[in-house]
Amino acid sequence: MCGIIGYTGHRPAVPVLVEGLRRLEYRGYDSAGVAYVQNGEMSVLRAEGKLASLEEKVAGVSHHLATTGIGHTRWATHGVPVERNAHPHVDNSGRLAMIHNGIIENFEEQREWLKERGYHFNSDTDSEVLVNLISEGMKADRSLPEAISWALGRVEGAYAIVVLDCTDPERLYAARHASPMVFGKGVGENFVASDIPAFLPYTREVIFLDDDELVELTPSSWRVMDVKTLEPVEKTIDHINWDVQAAQKGGYKHFMLKEIFEQPKVITDCLAGRINMQDMSVQLPELESLAAPKRLHILACGTSYHAGMWGKYLIESWARIPVSVEIASEFRYRDLILDEDDVVLSISQSGETADTLAGMRRAKEFGATIIGLCNVVGSSVAREADHVLYTQAGPEISVASTKAMCSQLVLLYLLAMHWGRQKKTLPDDVRDNAVKNILALPTVLETELPRLRTRATELSRLYSASHSFMYLGRGFQFPLALEGALKLKEISYIHAEGYASGEMKHGPIALIDPEFPTFALALHDELFLKVKSNLEEVQARGGRIIALTHPGLDLNVTDPWIIPELWGPLDSFMALSCLQLFAYEVADYLGKDVDQPRNLAKSVTVE
Repeated sequence: MCGIIGYTGHRPAVPVLVEGLRRLEYRGYDSAGVAYVQNGEMSVLRAEGKLASLEEKVAGVSHHLATTGIGHTRWATHGVPVERNAHPHVDNSGRLAMIHNGIIENFEEQREWLKERGYHFNSDTDSEVLVNLISEGMKADRSLPEAISWALGRVEGAYAIVVLDCTDPERLYAARHASPMVFGKGVGENFVASDIPAFLPYTREVIFLDDDELVELTPSSWRVMDVKTLEPVEKTIDHINWDVQAAQKGGYKHFMLKEIFEQPKVITDCLAGRINMQDMSVQLPELESLAAPKRLHILACGTSYHAGMWGKYLIESWARIPVSVEIASEFRYRDLILDEDDVVLSISQSGETADTLAGMRRAKEFGATIIGLCNVVGSSVAREADHVLYTQAGPEISVASTKAMCSQLVLLYLLAMHWGRQKKTLPDDVRDNAVKNILALPTVLETELPRLRTRATELSRLYSASHSFMYLGRGFQFPLALEGALKLKEISYIHAEGYASGEMKHGPIALIDPEFPTFALALHDELFLKVKSNLEEVQARGGRIIALTHPGLDLNVTDPWIIPELWGPLDSFMALSCLQLFAYEVADYLGKDVDQPRNLAKSVTVE
């Protein structure tokens, strides 16, 4: 997820671009850059780090004659966040500059093809490959839109791009596929951006581009085409009434809610380039040189720890690898017993979690192999691990983690499949179902999320006066019970505890009374009857129960929350969204600061 903006009009372009990037910085802050044409020459300014670094460079050069340009703020997916990987990227001829949001899955193949034709590359990015592919397309007497169409027909993956041609400096082209792009219609000026806040001070007239559409814009004109045929496409102009802050959140009240609703796209992005449909296999080239471990230690904190617990069930079941899940702050101080054959999987959204890093370093002292699973390219976890898997979830702004955990579950799911295939412990029918159903998951989840939120809102009104909560689950649902309790306590400040359902009679049942509700995960699996029995014990003591359950199950509770039944472990993704939405709606109803709860920080970088 990156922030992109293009402008053509009557104003000096660079200040408009930098101002727009400031409003988009929540989408990425690894590096930033602008490109513009002045006196017939392409100028590109780029800087590593946050936008302030770019602003310093911009202040030192003359750019007041440029009235068209493009700008980008980056969240790294290919290549570490250094200046040479920052956008915009320029083709070898110096004629074209391009910015890109998304992931080109077959960029390595295309890069090798271009190298054979004499192209050289200055970055590690998929984006530089694409701008040179467009340049190659122009060699056959194609116009720029024809070359863009040709190049995009050769690539696989997701993209939102904006292209600037120094020989036609008042014209921009922008196209999208599976990445957001919106056109802003002004008076004597026009805009394109990855999100509305970039140009909201100048116009509220917008056109939302659909997949496989290409827009051409000048200061006084615009047209939308089908990117494959270049035939015109009729579009409707919408008027936006949001203020800037609401626009940054996509119209949602809080970033947390926006990020919950982004989870279908997060799953899609996480799967991008990692499934081979020909043989229904998982592609994790990052682990090609690593054999399936004899023993795996998962190391994490907080929400990432709960994701690791969930992954343990799946890896042990599909890959038959013994797994221990360790709280990093405890692991680092233990008298460890590790062998050189052991593998440590370190999970951290930020890649900077102090305890997780310290645990990794201790494990390295024993000669263990380290796999990092994180969201931030170039982070400490990524740099210090022997192998790294990126979740590709994009920036997560709300302190309470939501989409990050979702992406971690996807990677753990893929890891279990990958090692199960290596060890020949994953039956073919399970493998085929695992692939087919996770590919369908984003569509299912996107369809259900509005309905899930409606039910979460209803239940929040009934239970927001509670002072304590118990969360219960078994098997795959036990880690989710822990996560549900964590979400409720960290944003609503209501005390909550998560337990394995079978442990209830070993003490927690003493707390049950009509004022102490239970949130249970009672899904249709081999442990359902056990969970049902546990809930009957709660009811016998007058306890109120919210139960996440499936249609047709015989379950008599105070407030059933019926959700669609998905295949196998994928039920957890639907349940996770419910737990997040319930915590969100309770906290919002109580008037809490949802995105920045008291006493908490997004990344715990000190002990």
